[in-house]
Amino acid sequence: MAIAKAERLMNLALCLLGTRRPLSKRELRDSIEAYVEASRPGRGGAARPDHGAAGSDDSFNRMFERDKDDLRELGLVIETVESLDGEIGYLARRDSNRLPPITLDAEEAAALGLAAKVWQQARLAGAASGALQKLRAAGLPEDVDPYEAHGALEPRIPVHEAAFEPLMLACRDRRPVVFDYRKATAAHPEPRHVEPWALECWRGHWYLAGFDRDRGAERVFRLSRITGKVRSRGAGFTAPVPDVVTVRETVASWAGETADRSALIRLRTGAGYPLRARATAVRELGDGWDELEIPYGHGLDAWLVEFGPDVVVLEPAELRADVVDRLRAVAKG
Repeated sequence: MAIAKAERLMNLALCLLGTRRPLSKRELRDSIEAYVEASRPGRGGAARPDHGAAGSDDSFNRMFERDKDDLRELGLVIETVESLDGEIGYLARRDSNRLPPITLDAEEAAALGLAAKVWQQARLAGAASGALQKLRAAGLPEDVDPYEAHGALEPRIPVHEAAFEPLMLACRDRRPVVFDYRKATAAHPEPRHVEPWALECWRGHWYLAGFDRDRGAERVFRLSRITGKVRSRGAGFTAPVPDVVTVRETVASWAGETADRSALIRLRTGAGYPLRARATAVRELGDGWDELEIPYGHGLDAWLVEFGPDVVVLEPAELRADVVDRLRAVAKG
C-alpha cells in the first residue's frame, strides 16, 4: 500500500509539473491509472450496488484531495486556477518549484568532500557519495577536486555497532526506542525506554543522548554497551528536545575531563596512550611500568576499568576502591 501511494503521488506530481495549462480533476483522473481504478464502480470501498457511479466519484475525490494535500505538505507548490467557464484546474509551475542554483567556492567544496570521505567506512557511505554527486550536478565547481586540497588527511568515523543505524533513523524521525543496556558496573543488561535526541562520536566511541523515560531525566548511552536489537515505538516524544544537545561535554565530565584533583596510577609500558596524553607528569619505574599523574574527576573510575590489567590505581583511596568494585562486578558477570 505504501509503494502504491508513493507511485500515485509521483504520477500526480509529474502530471502537474509537466502541463502548460491547468488540468481539471476529470483530466487528472483519466491520466493516472490509480485514479482510473478508483473511479470504477465497486472500487475503493465506497460504492454500493445502488450507488456505483456516485460512490466511485466520491472515492476518487477523497483520494485526490488527500494526495494534493500530501504533495503540498512535501513542498510542492500547486496552484488552483478557475477558467472562464468556471471549471477548476490545477498545475505546479516549474519556476515556483525549482530550487535556486547552488554555488560553492573551493573551500566549501573541499569541506563537503572531506565530510563525504569521513563516512566511506560507515553505513552512510552510499548516501554521502550520492549527495556529493547531486551537489556536483547542481553546481559544484567542476575544476575543484574536494579531496585534492586535503589529500594528506584521511578522516574516518568507524561505525561497528549494529545499534547505530536504527538509532540514527530514530533521532531523525523523532521516534522513541527500547533497547537493553549494560552499565559498566552491572553484571546484566537492563531495558531502557529512551527518546533519542542526538548521536555523537567522542574518543573513538559513539554515544546517544536522549530522555530516559524510566528515570525521567536526560541520559547518555554508549552504543557499544547496547545489547540485542533496538526496537522502535510508535508513540511520540513526551519531553521537549533541547535546542543544543551537549553529548561530548556530558561524556567528558563523566570521564573526568572536568577534573579539579589529581590521581596517581601505575601504567604498563607501551599501553594506555589516551591516559598518557592526559598525564601531567610521567615517571619511569622500570620492570615494564610507569607512574602517571592524571586529572581526577567524576567518572574516571569507569574509564580506567576499560584498560583492565594495564592500570593500577595508587591514590586516592576512594578512586582505587571504585575501580576495584567495578572490576569485581565485571568478573562476576
